[in-house]
Amino acid sequence: MALYPRLDDLLELRHRARSLGLASHHLVNSSFSGLYASVFRGTGLDFEEVREYHQGDDIRNMEWKVTARTNSPHLKTFREERERSVVLCVDQGPHMHFGTRGTFKSVQAARCAALLGWAANSQHDRVGGLLFGDAADAPRHFRPTKDRRALWRLLKALSRPSAGAESDSDPLLSALRRAEGGTAAGSLIFVIAEFNRDNSALESTLGRLSQRHTLVLVPIDDRADRELPDVGRALFTDADGNLLEIEASDPAGRAEYRQAWEYHRTVLAGIASRLRIPLIPVRTDEDVHRALTRGIRHYRRVG
Repeated sequence: MALYPRLDDLLELRHRARSLGLASHHLVNSSFSGLYASVFRGTGLDFEEVREYHQGDDIRNMEWKVTARTNSPHLKTFREERERSVVLCVDQGPHMHFGTRGTFKSVQAARCAALLGWAANSQHDRVGGLLFGDAADAPRHFRPTKDRRALWRLLKALSRPSAGAESDSDPLLSALRRAEGGTAAGSLIFVIAEFNRDNSALESTLGRLSQRHTLVLVPIDDRADRELPDVGRALFTDADGNLLEIEASDPAGRAEYRQAWEYHRTVLAGIASRLRIPLIPVRTDEDVHRALTRGIRHYRRVG
């Protein structure tokens, strides 16, 4: 398995953004881009004016203050947002250089970013990104552009090797705070990252972000995150570079390992539910296009 995707492969995914999780050679009228648009642009409305109510208008848009003042029914009208900024925040920390099935998390994260970026570009949205977690670089911001320049630069950066060490104690939280201060209001922000961690510290920052933007969380998972393989004694390296010997065949230890993962995911799911943030997990051993399509369809049904 390659640790990083080939740039050509990420560019090629622009064609898969036109199909609905079917075989790539079977193109259909309904598209991934259309599915993306129906969920993530459906609420992208700009206020236009207040006018008198006409029979058949949607009463959910009634402007009650003007109605009370004029003693005549009025409602607010909106126009669909023609374009918006889409920001792809992608984790490049050393924990992404891991995968036991299918591919590495770093590759799957890059594929997610590419598919979502191409779908946004096809809807004439401005696309940019934020790469974080690499000790060799400060978080790299690619300002959203309507053409493909920022998306191209982002994908090119995702196809290059990183240093393989954490940039600070909590690069994900730092990246969210950076997005909070440097992203235009009303943006659509995808956070594509490894969330197998204490997520409770993220809630206040996610809450502030979700008040000003549309936020989507895309955890990148490997089956071994949840189920420790029974491989007997094994050596691991911790975040500080220390070697740890683990007895992976111990049933109690494996159960505790699984419970820790389930606890972290339950906390994250609870935060996402309270803040009404879509949560779309993608595993390393599944087709990224199918996984994103399934997640977007789910939120179209429940949204």
